[in-house]
Order: sequence, then C-alpha cells, then structure tokens
Amino acid sequence: MTSATLGPLLARARADGRALGAFNVITLEHAQAVAAGAARAGVPAVLQLSQNAVAHHGGELAPLAAALTALARAAPVPLALHLDHLDDGPLGRRLLREAPAAGFGSLMFDGSALPAEENVAATSAAVAFGREHGLAVEAELGRIGGKPGDAHTPGVRTDPGEAAEFAAATGVDALAVAVGSSHAMTVRDAALDQPLIAELRAAVGVPLVLHGSSGVPDEELRAAVRSGMTKINVGTALNVALTGAVRERLAGEPGLVDPRRYLADGRAAMTETVTRLLAVLNGAAPAVPPARGGTADGVSPRPR
Repeated sequence: MTSATLGPLLARARADGRALGAFNVITLEHAQAVAAGAARAGVPAVLQLSQNAVAHHGGELAPLAAALTALARAAPVPLALHLDHLDDGPLGRRLLREAPAAGFGSLMFDGSALPAEENVAATSAAVAFGREHGLAVEAELGRIGGKPGDAHTPGVRTDPGEAAEFAAATGVDALAVAVGSSHAMTVRDAALDQPLIAELRAAVGVPLVLHGSSGVPDEELRAAVRSGMTKINVGTALNVALTGAVRERLAGEPGLVDPRRYLADGRAAMTETVTRLLAVLNGAAPAVPPARGGTADGVSPRPR
C-alpha cells in the first residue's frame, strides 16, 4: 500500500465521528511500533516526525523520511507521513522546503510563540507553500502547556471566535487548540474542557487537533472525539512504554549489552500502546496486556 495523505484521512474520520491517531516517532522502533499497532487495530494512523526529532538525528530529513516511506508502503493499512511542530527558525524553514520531495503529505507549522499578527502571517505563508506543493498544513492557536515558558494551567484555553478568525485568515487544513491537555505529561490526569471542544467544533470549519494526549485518560479521549476532536497526537506515551520496558529488561539482565534484545521489548511495549489507543479512538478498547514498566496504555500511573 502506498503511503496515505493526512487530508483525506482527516475528512473521513471527521465524517465518521472517529479520530485519527497521530504518533510521534524518534527511533526506527517507534515507527515500526506505530505501523504494527495500526495493522493490529486495522485502522489508519499518522507517522509524525517532529523538528526536534530531526534535530536529534543531526538535522538530516532524507534518511528518516526514507525509512518512514518504506514502512508506510509496506503497511496493510493507510499510514500518513507528517512533519510536526516546524517553527519559523532556520531548521523549520529548511524542513518546510524539503518536505514535499521527502515524501511528506502534511506538516504542522507552530507559530504559537509569535505575537498574534506574526502568527497569522507566518502560518499563512506556510499554508501558501503547502498549497503550491500539495501539503496539508496544521497550525496551533492558544498556548498548549508543556513547552518552555508555557504554563499548564486551567486558564490556558483557545477562544472559539479567535479560532474561527485564525482558521479563516490563514486557510489552515487543521487546527490544534488548547482545551486542557499538556505536552510531555507522564501521568494521565488531564481533564479536558469538553463543552469548549464542542464550541470549537461548531465555530471552526476545519478538523480540530488535540496535542498532549498522552496525559489524557481514555474516557476523556473518547469524550473528546464525541465532542469534536479529529486528530489525536501521542508522543510521550510511546516514550514511557519504551523506556519502561528497556529499564525492566536491563534490571533483570544487568550484563546485557546487545541493544536488539532490549529494544525489541521496547518496540513490543510501544506496539501495545498504539494498538490500545487506536482502539480507544475508534470505538471499543480491546484487552491488551500491560506494557512492561507501565500500564496498558504505556503511561505511568500517578504515584500514590
């Protein structure tokens, strides 16, 4: 199967009242786990590669894109390739230019740290580039917690009227909004503003995106989908599952030095997490054994 593109997958999910799971990948094991979990769940998914992940790998997009493209083509379900959180700095601008040739069908431009007018201008420019090169563009409005200089507080919210104006002014294909979640959460205790999600869904004419979903409990995620969320971003949950499994294996075998053995455990744990979350977003959650070092969703419970 050839790799899918985000726009049609979002449109179908929105029409069906489902949500599209989008998973941030760092290692090849992350990407393999997303592909395997989506195949097991029998639903489409998104392989997301963030600007930070590209920077971690030396700033070179082509090798990473080649691996993701190969995985997507071999998958039995549609997998879209998406560049995540590109900013207006030198690396972000370069990755934007490289995205079409590298095989990505969409990207997320993050101008949320800019003043409002600059955010609109920079996002509009990214959208114009996307239109010219066949890329769907997601953007962000309202400060979503978990980033440097950003407080995760109950007052961090996106205004529906401002969101509608921003979407109309920029022409974005999807909009990430702040409704109570936070990036990089390792405990699942975020309470989402479900009435606000419904208001945003009614006010904004494009699919809504939830960032920081790793810290959101299953029932809150299901409710968010019912309220109007269409794309659900997950990153930290995979990292917790991977790290927990690796720690457990190394603790049991302190002399182990072959990374294939402990990374295989990490990949299996992430696959369980992907499978389970995709089931949550698409209906009923199956009985999946807990991942090593965490819960069945791969995110550690709050210490008691």
